[in-house]
This record gives sequence, structure tokens and C-alpha cells, in this order.
Amino acid sequence: MISSSISSRVVALIATLLFVLSFVAAQAQKHPPAKPIDLNLANVKELQELPGVGPVTAQRIIDLRQKSGRFHRLEDLLAVRGISQKKLDALRPYVTVSAPPPPAQKVSPPAKK
Repeated sequence: MISSSISSRVVALIATLLFVLSFVAAQAQKHPPAKPIDLNLANVKELQELPGVGPVTAQRIIDLRQKSGRFHRLEDLLAVRGISQKKLDALRPYVTVSAPPPPAQKVSPPAKK
């Protein structure tokens, strides 16, 4: 009875270790984007290409952008839960912030003669 309990615990421990190792290996295989990703235009999938950014953090970036408006500078990422100064420094080479679009010009109707 005791050996059955111990062996089931060993099997559970091995399964947990394999799961953790596969997760770590998947993260290690992640390749950073070839060109910087624009924080104001990127979707969740594109943001997940960034080192250290998984689905939860990517969604938090999107949520902040939707709630607060466009990012004006990279440091705005510090408002995202899970992004520290250290992580921001690691992300810098891979992200950019586009300039805001120019204001729309009002078109006047042609003058009457």
C-alpha cells in the first residue's frame, strides 16, 4: 500500500517535471521578431513573438491600449502588470511606438462665384 502511494507520487512528480521542462524548452525556442513590433498596431499574436511576453501579458498590453489610448513612448509599457524595468530593457530592441496619425483636415466646399 505504501509503495503504491510512493510510486504514484513519483509518477506525478516526473509528469510535472516533464511539463515544466517542455514549457521552458518552448520558451527557449521562441525567436524574437526580425523587425520591431509597433505597440500601437500589434495584435496579441504579434506581441507574443516578443521575448518574455506570453498570451496573458500580450492581452494586458492590448487592454491597456484600448483603455488608455495609444502608446506615446516605450516606457508606457511599465503600466502593464508583469512588465518591469528589466523586462522593458529586454524588449527595447524589439518594439517601437509609431507617431500619432496627423489630424484630419477639414475640407471646405468650393467658394461660390
